[in-house]
Amino acid sequence: MNVAVAKTGGGRAVSDLFASAEGRLPGAPAVTAVRREAFETYERLGLPHRRIEEWKYTDLRALVGKVLPLAAAPDAAALKRAADAVKAHAIAGARKLVLVDGVFAPDLSDVAALGSEVDLKTLSEVLNNEANPVAADLLRTITTDAVISLNAAMATDGVLLSIGEGVEVSAPIQIVHVATAGGASTYTRSHVKVGNRARATIIESFVGTGQAGAYQVNDAVLVTVGDDADVAHIRLMDDAPDAVNITSQFVTVGANTKVNFFNMTSGAAVSRLQGFITLAGEGSELSINGVNLLQKTEHGDTTLVVDHAVPNCVSREIFRAVIDDRAHSVFQGRIIVRPDAQKTDGKMMTRALLLSDEAEADNKPELEIFADDVSCGHGATAGALDDTLLFYLKARGLPEKQAQALLIQAFVGEAIEQIADDGLREHVIGMAERWLERRS
Repeated sequence: MNVAVAKTGGGRAVSDLFASAEGRLPGAPAVTAVRREAFETYERLGLPHRRIEEWKYTDLRALVGKVLPLAAAPDAAALKRAADAVKAHAIAGARKLVLVDGVFAPDLSDVAALGSEVDLKTLSEVLNNEANPVAADLLRTITTDAVISLNAAMATDGVLLSIGEGVEVSAPIQIVHVATAGGASTYTRSHVKVGNRARATIIESFVGTGQAGAYQVNDAVLVTVGDDADVAHIRLMDDAPDAVNITSQFVTVGANTKVNFFNMTSGAAVSRLQGFITLAGEGSELSINGVNLLQKTEHGDTTLVVDHAVPNCVSREIFRAVIDDRAHSVFQGRIIVRPDAQKTDGKMMTRALLLSDEAEADNKPELEIFADDVSCGHGATAGALDDTLLFYLKARGLPEKQAQALLIQAFVGEAIEQIADDGLREHVIGMAERWLERRS
């Protein structure tokens, strides 16, 4: 009996895209073999759909339908538009590393400012180095997730950052992803390695230029943090209103280390951040905080898996969603406590604020505990603005929208306040205020 794999229309489109793009994707022959293997995995699985439990609330077959053609390498006009976007979204004092339509742009980046504190390479240059026997490993991830496999097959560029032992990076590093090509897709993959006793702040920003519309972003970030380190990772997603942004993060944390992660989603028609964090060293502390600001018909999904693999670690997750009009927010959080991970302390709390009768929030916190000496808990709430507080503010002369804005700022404040850097925290508050202004 002959068995044939039936492809959806989206599958055929991606197959054609891979065949046409394969010649321009960076990589020596060994890398190309890994790409083909990854694409075969994607082709077998297709776009995720609601029958896959992890994608139950974010059915990409229904929400996206098909994958767009690969964006062309940016020309001079695209780089000029990107420069304007970078200027508008640059964070004061940060050293910028810019990716335009999936390609590293050295002329827009502060490469020299990194000095000896950070070793920088680009994904494309390493993949093209035939003498590097482990270059293909940069595209390997231990997962059968279709979106991540597609990223491995199609990644055009990214940044590889290495921070040595004992180095305290003196300024934040901002990786800016700029989309200038409408109707196209970009694939980037970055690696960050933080040595023992190092300290660093990494910021990722996703933006689009005025001419870019209906583009798709598929990004992957792999972070390894050593022992006795201190790392802050801030992700700010402010893509075009009709864009799609799917980001996958893999983080491995060493012993006696502090990691503070924050994400804000305030753009894109469809977005999903999926993070897989493993606490692999004892005595570490993980803080994960996030805010979804959604309106119109936007769909924002945050899916996190925190794996306590060793004893004596602490994790805290605080997530807030503000949902207006017919927008849809998803939070899926899972804490796994392995059999040997005694003395684990894990807490997770997600709250959703619904500003209209048609707004929707799906909160799914989970605990998988295989140890007996632990302290773990989770909670989830969803509701509207407090009418009593709203009346109190309006009775003192505030217009309704302004009164709502004050209550919304207080609602998301608990998550934003976890950002330790004062300048970064003010920048994030400013983003939230601009979203509130657009809403009014």
